[in-house]
Amino acid sequence: MLIWIFAVLLLASVGVVAFNFGAVRAAFAFFGLLLGAVLAMPLGHLLTPLVAMWVKDPLWQWALGPLLAFALVLTACKLTGRAVFQKVDVYYKYKAGDLRMAMFERVNHRLGLAIGLANGMLYLILASVPVYSLSYATSQLYADESAGLFTKMLNGLGKGMETSGLSKIAAALDPVPADYYDVVDTVALLHRNPLAESRLTRYPGFLTLGQTGEFQEIGKDLEFSQLRLKQPPFSQILEYHRVQGIWNNPDLLRTIWKTVAPDLHDFQAFLRTGHSAKYDAETILGRWTFDLNGTLGMIRRANPDLSSKDMDKRKFAVTSTLQTATLMASPDKALVMKNLGTVKPGPARPATPAAKGVPAQPAQPTFTIEHSDIQGKWSSAGGGKYVLELGSRGALDAVVEGDFLSITGDTFPWRFSRDY
Repeated sequence: MLIWIFAVLLLASVGVVAFNFGAVRAAFAFFGLLLGAVLAMPLGHLLTPLVAMWVKDPLWQWALGPLLAFALVLTACKLTGRAVFQKVDVYYKYKAGDLRMAMFERVNHRLGLAIGLANGMLYLILASVPVYSLSYATSQLYADESAGLFTKMLNGLGKGMETSGLSKIAAALDPVPADYYDVVDTVALLHRNPLAESRLTRYPGFLTLGQTGEFQEIGKDLEFSQLRLKQPPFSQILEYHRVQGIWNNPDLLRTIWKTVAPDLHDFQAFLRTGHSAKYDAETILGRWTFDLNGTLGMIRRANPDLSSKDMDKRKFAVTSTLQTATLMASPDKALVMKNLGTVKPGPARPATPAAKGVPAQPAQPTFTIEHSDIQGKWSSAGGGKYVLELGSRGALDAVVEGDFLSITGDTFPWRFSRDY
């Protein structure tokens, strides 16, 4: 119903204006509408840097450029039509005579009404395009009762376009790339399913992106996690200060888009099923946490005759250097191991002379454990087997078996479990 009210009011208002202005000016306006629609996107991209000087919101930057270009072209055509009409009007008023003047005004107004109705239809079709694209997002992200009046009207117009069939015309003329609708579907899926965020952080294509400071901070923000679980209106999430820090960072947004765009469809499938057709073949991809019990089991299997004392020494060494270690393998063959401990020798503890009832103690060596992050690379050897290059550690052999990663080639074998 709302779309019909809007259409009738638009046609009536444009028709009345065109009747008063006449056919000449209405015709130039019609031409301006067509030319503005054709040139809006090409000229809009040229105007976007100018818009960015005053508008920081990236969505408004993208939208205002074409709107400004359309308005400029339409205004230029209307001004040209006004200038032409003034010359025609002067001719009929002062040179053609009263009869021809009266006939001209009659034809000008009535033909203006007809052209005005055509203008109104063109306005309606052109207005339906942004309504179609915007309502596609707002109907999914702002469908609750807390939506503002403008958003509710936009959702109502979008539903009306679907029932009236006007959406088919808008879809045919829509210049918005198809990726926009895929992004909206993905964001809506995450918004309606807060628990799907666990899959968001595990998607292999986004592992490197997740290492940026902004995403690290928002991932550790307990307040934001609690907010998401409450499923508040989308506007409340968008206004959260850490989200705004990402949204108002153009360089980061460009980086995000370059990372997300190639994997968008695969990412949607991963959110729904937990499987990626693109990355599942490389089983090493993902985050891994150190598995102490699994590592001790590997040491015991490799040395079945190891005494309890020697086993305790190995357990102490492994715990001291690897207890908090994590490993991340990303699709670009990069490998990052965090909190890997290295034994550093310290100053020797001085010898102590014998005392009453206490024997002399020789000098004892000491050591410290320094934890650091190591950048490396991984390469596939086929069949779930990999070769890991971790700086001074050299090349290590690795095997992925289900949710476990076993690494050999260092002083002790390592075992990691997949981080979910």
